[in-house]
Amino acid sequence: MSKVIDYQVKGGIARVTLNRPDKMNALNLDLFEALIETGEAIKKDGSVRVVVLSGEGKAFCAGLDMELMMSGGAADLVERAYGICNLFQQAAWIWREVPVPVIAAVQGSCLGGGLQLMCGADIRYIHPQTKLSIMEMKWGIVPDMAGTQLWSAYVREDIIRELTYTARVFSGVEAERYGFATRLCDDPLTEALETAAQIANKNPDAIRAAKRLINNQRQPDVEAGILAESVEQDALMGKTNQIEAVTANFEKRAPKFIDPL
Repeated sequence: MSKVIDYQVKGGIARVTLNRPDKMNALNLDLFEALIETGEAIKKDGSVRVVVLSGEGKAFCAGLDMELMMSGGAADLVERAYGICNLFQQAAWIWREVPVPVIAAVQGSCLGGGLQLMCGADIRYIHPQTKLSIMEMKWGIVPDMAGTQLWSAYVREDIIRELTYTARVFSGVEAERYGFATRLCDDPLTEALETAAQIANKNPDAIRAAKRLINNQRQPDVEAGILAESVEQDALMGKTNQIEAVTANFEKRAPKFIDPL
């Protein structure tokens, strides 16, 4: 896909690895574009059932590359080049748009834009000693990679305010307490791959439907959300993959699902 991203798919699991270890996987323009390109490729690939997002080397992502920051970003931030997002926001938001679950395996440093990128994932496994920060205020700016919309679903507002206003660094242990971490792991990548293998062995149609429903659960129209559950369930019941899920369970064997179109 790109030298700044290592992308591999095996057994329904897509491995997306940020590959700038010498820069602690800091986000430059090439990496922003590669993240979006990779996400778009996954959207079109019916063989992908789950994504594991990680960083090569000692850090998940140390945030915005300083050269890009000093250049002013080299893009119109107000322009909506990707639906509801600009280029930088889309690099994090696209993992919410990807139709399958995304698991972030986080270690080392996860700062600024890296934290917002992590928050685009459905599930976040974090090493206890990881250093995290909503760091933008340190540089006199605000978080602007869709983070305010992503983490508001699972982090209390007063905690978001304190971390944003102070830009202080906090640990993986604190991240779990605050809601950023799904689980603390001594080996986040290994545990992410184990969870991915479990997800890849479930009905892919139902997994995709579940992600659509969960993405939609905070909408203000409760009636529409409840109806969406019924619509998704009706589309699953009695179909080939749903029947195979039941049959495989009864026969105590691994299921053989058909990839979604």
